Amino acid sequence: MRFWPLLADHAQALNGKLYMMGGGWNIMGPGPLTAALAGIVELDWDEANRPRHLRIELLTEDGRPVTIPTPTGDRPVVIDGNLEVGRPPGTRPGTSFNVPIAINIGPMPIPPDGRYVWRFTIDGESRDEWRLPFSTRPAQAGPAPIPPPPAGR
Repeated sequence: MRFWPLLADHAQALNGKLYMMGGGWNIMGPGPLTAALAGIVELDWDEANRPRHLRIELLTEDGRPVTIPTPTGDRPVVIDGNLEVGRPPGTRPGTSFNVPIAINIGPMPIPPDGRYVWRFTIDGESRDEWRLPFSTRPAQAGPAPIPPPPAGR
């Protein structure tokens, strides 16, 4: 199994293809995070026809879960799902299969001037190359004050 994840502005998986806009960035904000988690999972012939569990977690750079406010209190940012690909009739033995992933994330309050990582786990396995690190820019200062007019005018 191989997996190539990317951060994008928007993504869509449609008819076995991955469509992305604004893909490949790793610095955002400041301000609420809006993004898409996109990628391709490639499964070998013998890995097809089995359900897989996908878990995605947003963590700080030191591995702590990022929490966001919800109506029931602060909760860690976690996405759980399943994927499975079957072998179409007539497919030659040894063929690998691609599964496009596209998850669009609505605005989330992520603190500025920080480093974060989306950690992908498939069937309990996570690899370094499946991590999507990103940074948020520092908060912008307000507008500069208007200096007073020179004295004597």
